[in-house]
Amino acid sequence: MILSDKAILESIDKGDILIEPFRLDCLGSNSYDVHLGKYLATYNDRVLDAKQHNKIEEFTIPKDGFVLQPGNLYLGVTEEYTETHAHVPFLEGKSSVGRLGIDIHATAGKGDVGYCNTWTLEISVTMPVRIYAGMPIGQLIYFKVDGDVKNLYNKKSNAKYNKRTIKPLESMMYKNKF
Repeated sequence: MILSDKAILESIDKGDILIEPFRLDCLGSNSYDVHLGKYLATYNDRVLDAKQHNKIEEFTIPKDGFVLQPGNLYLGVTEEYTETHAHVPFLEGKSSVGRLGIDIHATAGKGDVGYCNTWTLEISVTMPVRIYAGMPIGQLIYFKVDGDVKNLYNKKSNAKYNKRTIKPLESMMYKNKF
């Protein structure tokens, strides 16, 4: 079951959801709009290795915007820091963003109960498009969880994305054993 706007507000009041900064005008009937932060990153190498730490180069989006190019993967980040202690958060792109040919995540749209951080975006485009820091980029949808949660993400010793950041994070796949 997806939380309504009233249920999201009640969960914020109870401390089950935190959104910083929170703006009431970003609350939809069953979602919350998030915005593109000022940092983007790209990988240094054109060939990535899942067993290696692939380094990224971060940069700030200029005031007059930045043109994303097809064939490149850009890591972005939300302006909003979020905490979700009792629900499963899903990050989806906004339809107006999709209509510009922008995808904001390849596979990582679902968060875990206990996820506390900004959201790294895996941005790709179908044609060149200029983007701006602060533009609406996605929406968070919250699902109710059936039953108690044993392993909150922020309490897991092997959680790879727990350190609070305002910048996009590269893949930590190399930390897995395979």
